[in-house]
Amino acid sequence: MNVNPADFSLHAAKRLQQRAVPIYIIDLLEQCGSVARSAGADRLFFDKTAKQRLKGVLGAGRNMKRIERWLGVYAVLGDNGRYITVAHQTRRRRH
Repeated sequence: MNVNPADFSLHAAKRLQQRAVPIYIIDLLEQCGSVARSAGADRLFFDKTAKQRLKGVLGAGRNMKRIERWLGVYAVLGDNGRYITVAHQTRRRRH
């Protein structure tokens, strides 16, 4: 696990807890997620390509099924290397 609690702003730590997102999902976002630049920060998310990379890491079986509920999660990572917020995607995002 590469992510530690010091990597989160106070806001992001609260949102992580409020939205019931396990910290290992953020680790998977770092490893396999896609990145888009948005409003001066990086947005990490699982798109189709990222999900394929995730299957390569976890396998296509039970492990993918276990994290399915968090595949709509995204995290915003500031230029200072700290997470700004974590949320569930509610709208479709176009690239």
